[in-house]
Amino acid sequence: MHYLLDTNICIHLMEVHPPHLIERFRNTSAGDLAMSVVTFAELRHGIERYPTHDPDRLAAEHSLRRLLTRVPSLPFDQVAAEKYGILAAAVRDRRRDALDRLIAAHCISLDATLITNNEGDFKDFSGLKVENWVHPAT
Repeated sequence: MHYLLDTNICIHLMEVHPPHLIERFRNTSAGDLAMSVVTFAELRHGIERYPTHDPDRLAAEHSLRRLLTRVPSLPFDQVAAEKYGILAAAVRDRRRDALDRLIAAHCISLDATLITNNEGDFKDFSGLKVENWVHPAT
């Protein structure tokens, strides 16, 4: 596995369906893309906020199921927890989202590159490789 997807890139893909991003996913080998279980939890939270029979909820459920067929959710393990401890101690900015720290730590523990549409959430995390496939650097 080479790439771990951040929550915002998953949402962007599921809601916007941008052709260039879909093509990038198609051109990435199966098994090279995954999401943290933390990302999966955030996506589930977003779905659970909708009323049970809301058409938007049903669409989001369907989109998430489709995404999971190509992008599995990986468990957060002891190595990831150790990396989280290191990151949390090194970057004590409380304004930072703890879930972003968990995702960053998980990514580092896998020696993967984080794919996000919000690089600012992940700046200053030592050892974290970040790419933006929505607005790639030129």
